[in-house]
Amino acid sequence: MAHGPLYQQDYKPHFSGHETFPLRYGWLKKCYDRVSETEQESNNKLLCWGDDAIARFGVGKNMVSSMRHWAVVAGIIDEPSNTNMVKSTSLGQLLFGEHGVDPYLENQNSLWLIHWKLATQKKKTTWYWAFSYYSAVTFDRDKLIKRLQRDWPNVAQATIKNDVGCFIRTYAAQPSSSKSGRDDSLESPLTELGLIKPVSKRDEFRFVRGQKTTLGEGAFVYALLEFWREFSPASSTLSFEAIAYEPGSPGRVFLLDENDVADRLSDIANVTNNALRWSETAGLKQVVRSSNFDFSNALEFALEDYKRSSDRESS
Repeated sequence: MAHGPLYQQDYKPHFSGHETFPLRYGWLKKCYDRVSETEQESNNKLLCWGDDAIARFGVGKNMVSSMRHWAVVAGIIDEPSNTNMVKSTSLGQLLFGEHGVDPYLENQNSLWLIHWKLATQKKKTTWYWAFSYYSAVTFDRDKLIKRLQRDWPNVAQATIKNDVGCFIRTYAAQPSSSKSGRDDSLESPLTELGLIKPVSKRDEFRFVRGQKTTLGEGAFVYALLEFWREFSPASSTLSFEAIAYEPGSPGRVFLLDENDVADRLSDIANVTNNALRWSETAGLKQVVRSSNFDFSNALEFALEDYKRSSDRESS
């Protein structure tokens, strides 16, 4: 029987919010900029997403809703429940702030971080399920829809179909069509990660599992720590099996093979300045964290990837 966050008794699936539009280039920065301009105002939600947002962003009402959705689920902005406030997040500030390290998403580590956020959001049921529960290498659109509907039969098939379509377009590059307008042909930035690719058969795709050379060590550690805080925050150790195979784990979400996870963990003491270390004592393969470790510092490890990239470019 399936386990993990999506199969808890009180879990409520979500298959909407994006208005069928996949994430597009520029959207996250536009949303971040507007929120950062207004977050000192009380009740700034209306200032961000009110009627004048259509003119400000230069898109229709549904697309404004989609932009807002992606900015929230990508962890760039936050809308605290039971308030009329919208706030920028630490990740949003890191990427898009006044001294943002990658405002135009030119560094693939930024895309990996955004993918991590999307695929570990419980309110992105298709995303979470596809990366954390689906074990086959290939899939076709219809079978994916049927599998999701089997687990959540009370959701309308049309709703799941639209969500699956948006999911595929988020990650798989689409063939260009002379009939499509220029705006319709723009790819989602996450297609650059190459996580899902079409195969020769129509509407069939494959997950690209294995080594991810563009995934920085700092981004991996950040994801590991976020997973740890969610999975077992009180524990000072985390097993290799959990890191590689548990729903919502780095191994699952990044589609890493076992050897790549092991290689990354074996060097984790160097990457984290001994805040985390790899142990194989008594046959137990696990990561051990220092007693005074603070999970809230996780994003600092991701920042190191950008510093290393900058050093390589300047040398």
